[in-house]
Amino acid sequence: MARALTDPERDHALAGLAAWQLEAGGKAILRTFRFPGFRAAFGFMTEAAIEAERLDHHPEWSNVYREVKVRLTTHDAGGLTELDLELARRMETIAAGRLAP
Repeated sequence: MARALTDPERDHALAGLAAWQLEAGGKAILRTFRFPGFRAAFGFMTEAAIEAERLDHHPEWSNVYREVKVRLTTHDAGGLTELDLELARRMETIAAGRLAP
């Protein structure tokens, strides 16, 4: 089972994920991705789902047209873990160059 990060570990890791916001209470991170249209948003979700499967760690997310809202937390650990941060980094890589201006 993954271990919840300490506050200093979490804060250090989030410094490299500037677009992600810490949820009130510090148990999850949040990000809204905005794409040029639905096809780009859905393509992002498809690729991110493959990475989530590889990690065996799945996001809470929703999609409306060109927006994908993501919440990452590890329920079993009761908060944020390295798995959440790794999935966030992979999502950033997938989204790079695809986001709406």
